[in-house]
Formats: sequence, C-alpha cells, structure tokens
Amino acid sequence: MGLSESLNSVARHGPQGRLSLVGLSALGIVFGDIGTSPLYTFKTILGAAGTTPDAGAILGALSLVLWTLLIITTVKYVLFAMRVDNDGEGGILALMALLGVKKKNRPTIVAFGLFGAALIYGDGAITPAISVLSALEGLNMAAPALQPYVVPASVVILLALFAIQSQGTTAIGHLFGPVMLLWFVTIAVMGLLGIARHPAVFAALNPAYGLSYLFSSGTTGFLVLGAVFLCVTGAEALYADMGHFGSRPIKLAWFAVVFPSLILNYAGQAALVLDGASTEGNIFFRLCPDPLLLPLILLATIATIIASQSIITGAFSMTRQAIQLGWLPRLHIKQTSSEGYGQIYVGVVNWLLMIVTLGLTIGFGKSDNLASAYGIAVSLTMLMTSALLFIAMREIWGWSLLAAAAVAAFFLIIDGAFFLANLTKVAEGGYVPLVLAISVYGIMWIWHRGAAAVSARMRESLIPIPQFMADIAARQVPRVPGTAVFLTRTEQDTPPVMVWHVKHNRALHEHVFVLRVEILSIPWISSSNRLTIEEVVPNVWRAHARFGFMERPHIPELLSVSKLLGCTIELADVTYYVGHETVIRRQDGEGLPAWQERLFAVMERNAEHVSDFFRLPNDQVVEIGRQVAI
Repeated sequence: MGLSESLNSVARHGPQGRLSLVGLSALGIVFGDIGTSPLYTFKTILGAAGTTPDAGAILGALSLVLWTLLIITTVKYVLFAMRVDNDGEGGILALMALLGVKKKNRPTIVAFGLFGAALIYGDGAITPAISVLSALEGLNMAAPALQPYVVPASVVILLALFAIQSQGTTAIGHLFGPVMLLWFVTIAVMGLLGIARHPAVFAALNPAYGLSYLFSSGTTGFLVLGAVFLCVTGAEALYADMGHFGSRPIKLAWFAVVFPSLILNYAGQAALVLDGASTEGNIFFRLCPDPLLLPLILLATIATIIASQSIITGAFSMTRQAIQLGWLPRLHIKQTSSEGYGQIYVGVVNWLLMIVTLGLTIGFGKSDNLASAYGIAVSLTMLMTSALLFIAMREIWGWSLLAAAAVAAFFLIIDGAFFLANLTKVAEGGYVPLVLAISVYGIMWIWHRGAAAVSARMRESLIPIPQFMADIAARQVPRVPGTAVFLTRTEQDTPPVMVWHVKHNRALHEHVFVLRVEILSIPWISSSNRLTIEEVVPNVWRAHARFGFMERPHIPELLSVSKLLGCTIELADVTYYVGHETVIRRQDGEGLPAWQERLFAVMERNAEHVSDFFRLPNDQVVEIGRQVAI
C-alpha cells in the first residue's frame, strides 16, 4: 500500500529519515485495529460495569486498560515476541513454522499455530463490522434523526470496501499513513481536552487501582476484564506485519505515536466521566467539541475503513502463507500491484469475509452487541502465542528453564485471565468467531491429511530413473526432439506422470527434466540455495527447487537459471507435463474416512490448477489425468 514507493523515496535520505517514513507507512497498515479501539472499548467497559460507576470503578477500569496496553502490547509483543522472527517474518504462522517444522517436526506445535491462525480469521470478520458501526454511531449524537441509517450506511461502506479489493489499493495506499497519523494526533488532543477537566485521572497509572477494582468487584470485575481486553485486540498485527516493515519502524511508531495517543485518549474518556459527563451513548465522541463532531465522525469512518483494509490484507497474506506451507488448497492469488509482494487479492477469502462481516453487521446491529462476540478468538490466539514463546525462549534464546517458565507463566496467567473472562461472551455471540475458526482449522486439517495420503499412494509404485530409462532403451521407445519437464512430488525415482506419459504416448523427449518444488518453512530462499540439479543418466536431469512460504514459484524463470548450473536443456522447445489427480475412495478400507475423502476431493477439484500456481505458459502444458485412491 504505497510501501515500496516510500522505501524507494527514502533511499536518498539518511537512516533516521528512512526509519521515520517506513514508520509512517506502518501507521496505516499495522495499527488500524488497535488504533480505532478507543471508539468502542471504554463505552463497553462502562456498560459491563452496570450501574453508573463511581470514581473507584472508573479509575480501576482505566488502570486495567493502561496496564493491559503496557504488559500485553508493549512488553509481550513489542519487546518479546518481535525478537522471535522466522527469517524476518512474524506472526503465529511464522512462529509455528520456525518451532514446529523448521526446528523439529512437532505436530502439537503445528496444531497450536494453525488453530491460532484460524482464530484470527474468526475475529478478522468482526473487526470491520464493529469498527465501521462504532464510527457511524457518532451520528446518533450529531444528528439523532439519522440513527435508523447507521446500519444501512455501514453495509454500503463495507460492500464498497470488499468490492474494490480486486483492484488493489495502490492508488490510495500512500495516504493511509498520513491519515492514521492525523487520527492519532486527533485522539491524543481530544484526550488532553478531557484530562484538563479532571487531571487527577492520572492516579490510574498506579496498578493498585486496577487490582483493587478487579478483586473487590466480584463478578462485575470479571466481566469488565473481558471488556478491557478490547483495547489490545489489534496487538497480534504488530507481530504479524513485522515482515513487511521490520521491527524498528513498528517499534518507533508504537512508542512515538500510537501508545501515547491511546493512553491520552483513554485517560481523557475516564476524566470526562469522573467530571460528571453522561455515560449514555459513546463517551469517545463526547470528548469532541460540538462544532467539530461531524468532521470527527468522518475521520473516524475513514480510520475504521483503513483498519478494516488492514485486516482484509492480513487475511490474504495469512492465506498465502498457509497455502505455501501445505495447509490450504491452492487458491487463485492475484497480484494487484508490481510495487509490493504483499499487495495481493484472494477472491474466495474476500467474498467469504464479506458475507460473514455483512451478516454480523446486520444481525447484531450495534457495536455494543458486537463487542459481546469480539475478543474471545484473539484472546485464545494470544494464549497460544505465549505457549510458543516459552519454547522460543528455551530453544532460540537459550534461557534456563526457570527464567523461561517465570516469564511465560506471567504472560500465560494474564492471557488466561482474559480468555476466561471472554468465555462469558460465548452465548452472547462469542460462538461466531469460534465456529468460524473451527471451520477454517477443519479445512486445513483435512486438506493436509488428504495431500499426505495422495503423496503416500504415489510413492507405493515408484521406479528408479536409471531402471526406467534402461527399460525404455530395451523396448526401443522412440526419443523425439525437444525437452519434457515433468513436475513431481516424489523426492526421487521416476515421476508417475512420466511413466503414464510413456505408457500412453509410446515416446519420450530427447531431453528430460524432472522437477520437484518444495515450499519450506522459512519465508525467503536465497538465490544460491534455490535450485540443485543432478544428471541421473545422460540427458535426464533431476532438479529440486526450494521456495519460501512468502514466495510464489515461477517455473519458467527457474529453468533459465538451470542453464547456469550446467543443464543443457533447450528452453525454446519445452513442454510441461503435469498430473491431474481425481481422488477416489479406497476399497480396502485402509484409507481416509469416507467423509474426509469426500471433502478433500471437493477441495482438490476446486483448487487452483497447478499450471497456474507455478505460472506455466498455457500453450506449453500437457495435463495427464489419473485416479488416486486414498
């Protein structure tokens, strides 16, 4: 979203100028969710507190918010989690790949990471709905007669947002950073106006206020804790977007702009209530002078659109990572701009998110109602991230068991308390993100099991290449001019698609190139490690290509590199052979359960074609159909 333009333009600036401009870009992409949370967090807390809260309750609630921002976002994510990266990439999927695949094969860690990613999809559908609704609900205060139009207007805005995704956002993306900077400056100034009316609000910096309120209010304090968690629902984005910007620009933006602005605004809202302001409606908009209310509503709406855009873009990026790691079927990925690898569009994900988001907007109708469904999925994701951080402390940083356990236990206790508090929301709508997450995880699990079953069946009847070529020579199978490139999953031996080609066409090209493409659990592969080639018999090469999970394979480009490695294939006369599997049920009862086989078969039929995934030229591809019983 204009990031590459910024990076190019800062090449002539010094290190500090570059850091500042990239930090400005990060404001528009990384901090939209957490930056717009003041729109609904404090009013939700006041609603959970029940009757008109007294000074102790207000200061206690504010103290919980401030210390939650400090401990979870600043300490856990900015200072700890962002130090654990998978070759520069962050987020729970990258952490899973690092600890559960790259280091060792650990199914439990992989399951944790995948379910954590699936949970982010669940809450990701809620973020656009609650953000846009909460911004437009300011109209209830500016012009109460417009209240019936809040939901329809939200639906129109969200429809337009999802509709333009396929066109990309390059044209306006460079405005996101400055707009969000204006947003943070605005909410900070509003907070200062509120604080001026009751400066004693800063007593809430003392954590004793928060702890006293939490432990002395019984069930009410516990319910308030679930609402307090809304202030950090965007914290995962800081970690997940680390690969796009690097840790330093994100840290700069957080400490210099976002964190102070959030503290001031939450303190301003609390000060306003302490000064006797009504808690009816949205306390956030009461901070604004009446003549500026409509411009603020407009700015808030734009900020929530940017926040929603960031969530959608993040869903696209996470989908691509899952595909590359082999946990989702191949989906068509459209590059919306040549300026940045992260600027992509995944149609299926976009329309499914749109349907769910619009359904939530219409079904819940108010941001207050949506707040009941919000937070449970992210709190569980954070709990899983803390567990993975414990392993990282031990294995990557080399911490002692006692030190790692002490820090991890501190995070786990806090995350666990928020998760338990959010569990009370399940019946009120919290089931929505959980059902979505379980569905996404189920799709991942079935796809991976089915793909593994197909690979296992393919390995059952493999023939070594020297033996296969000797058999061809003995049977005097004709060798025709040209080069055949056979794509295969097999690590060695003759690809089944090559065997079937010779069986049905009774001929083989003079030059044969057998290619296996592997997606590794690291985001990027250096060019020197990209391709290895071995000539197994004269004029028959076997190649192993490696790509990171953030890369998209381009086989024709890869073949041009093969010439530099001593391979003498003729690139001008290449035919690509790919297999198209039709999955059927095994008759011996030893395969996958029937329901899993049927679901996998449906996903396989609807997956992006392998030739499109590898960007093969359509007029040079021969597809050979085959049945595989799993």
